[in-house]
Amino acid sequence: MSILPRTGAASGADVLIALRHVSKSYRRGGQIIPVVSDITFDIRRAEFLALMGPSGSGKSTLLNLIAGIDTPDGGSITMGGADITRLPEAELADWRAANVGFIFQFYNLMPVLTALENVELPLTLTRLGRRDRRERALLALDLVGLSDRVRHFPSELSGGQQQRVAIARAIVTDPTVLVADEPTGDLDRQSAEDVLAIMQRLNREMGKTIVMVTHDRRAAEHARSIMQLEKGELSQRVELPHD
Repeated sequence: MSILPRTGAASGADVLIALRHVSKSYRRGGQIIPVVSDITFDIRRAEFLALMGPSGSGKSTLLNLIAGIDTPDGGSITMGGADITRLPEAELADWRAANVGFIFQFYNLMPVLTALENVELPLTLTRLGRRDRRERALLALDLVGLSDRVRHFPSELSGGQQQRVAIARAIVTDPTVLVADEPTGDLDRQSAEDVLAIMQRLNREMGKTIVMVTHDRRAAEHARSIMQLEKGELSQRVELPHD
């Protein structure tokens, strides 16, 4: 595994994730509430896709389905040719650990661990030795501009710095895809711009595939494409011009 830049990775247009006729409903009391209805689309390798839509449009549910956190009632989701909708729960958990990096709105950092220890935490589930884990975590923190904060605890960091630690934690295992759920929703404008710039760099320079849920149009415009959801259905998809 490597989290160093990959030459030319961001220029690939091959399909990494394919959703076919994906549907998801939830039961509320005696009612069945459809949330995602017959969604079909592809996500290219090294794409930065923003999912937008009003509250209740199904965008967070769709993100959870792509990440393997939830399973659809119907349809299929494949990543790299593997149909994750057919995996047993134990295998799906292993697949998530190996292939998905998570970035949350409220960081989800362990308050009793330093920035370095928080980033290193996912690597404790791998076969890497302590020295290799530490080196990889330090590299990830350097990539997000926090080499001078490695010994700080979350309470000693600003919101923007905490989110950058969370990004470092998400990329330290070199996942196939990064999923971000409102990653700038709890940040001031400048901190949000800093975080989005890091995500753009991960996409453009390192070829990371990113799927981001956001309600903020300005945040979405940092992506390469925007997909709009309305009442659980795909209403439009726009490719954005970026240099």
